[in-house]
Amino acid sequence: MTTIQAIIIAIVEGLTEFLPVSSTGHMIITENLLGMDLSEANPESEFIKAFTVIIQFGAILSVVCLYWKRFFVLNNEPMEGGDSAPAWKKLIHKFDFYWKLLIAFLPAAVLGLVFSDKIDEFLGDVRVVAVMLLIGGIFMLFCDKIFNHGSESVKVDEPRALKIGFFQCIAMIPGVSRSMATIVGGMQQGLTRQRAAEFSFFLAVPTMFAATAYKMLKLFLSGGTEMLTSHLGVLIVGNVVAFLVALAAIKGFISFLTKYGFKAFGWYRIIVGAIILILPYLGVSLQMVD
Repeated sequence: MTTIQAIIIAIVEGLTEFLPVSSTGHMIITENLLGMDLSEANPESEFIKAFTVIIQFGAILSVVCLYWKRFFVLNNEPMEGGDSAPAWKKLIHKFDFYWKLLIAFLPAAVLGLVFSDKIDEFLGDVRVVAVMLLIGGIFMLFCDKIFNHGSESVKVDEPRALKIGFFQCIAMIPGVSRSMATIVGGMQQGLTRQRAAEFSFFLAVPTMFAATAYKMLKLFLSGGTEMLTSHLGVLIVGNVVAFLVALAAIKGFISFLTKYGFKAFGWYRIIVGAIILILPYLGVSLQMVD
């Protein structure tokens, strides 16, 4: 992988990670357009797959920076029961933000471990991405009407957090979009679009951090230490670019989603998915660079 390829993929990651268009799907498409070989015959393929996961770390740092008060300020609101409440309830109340993120994170953590190898099999199959972009796009044309009943008074409690966590599991299929799944999950639970999007951003931090750490651990255990160290410069560049681009993307997305909803993203997904499916039948290769 060249530095230019790394920068291009990182820009795509930063732009799409928090938008409901599937960052994984777009990176797979980008890799195909750049002519990157993801087959097992290519010794670089394992690093390329790892790179697309590891640079998510840069993207999640952007969330922590933008919402640092939520991540580093504990809950000081009075709790029901006050001083008479059990110590464990006081502890959960104090770390309420992290407790709900943990509950929402658990479903994807468990299923991700169980089906890790199956998920990897789908990575690189641009046809799966295209089909899921189409299906998700069609759904997004109507989801604003279906779930447009959010209330500012509705907050994320434990049951809602768990249900949003199960929605997140759908995004294990490349092309679905983790952002779309969790935002729709939040809206289905009665959150406003803005609150649902913000919780989706927060949930991305433990989810993507765990995915990055797990991928790196697997590489280390399989003797991939030399692979990572030899590509350290590319990884640093990728994370820095993903961080900077994601900062801008998050700010713009919240404003756009609150004002206009999902329809524009739905049409975008349909157009991209349709183009990817049609091009091979027209004799046009998806690999623009050989």
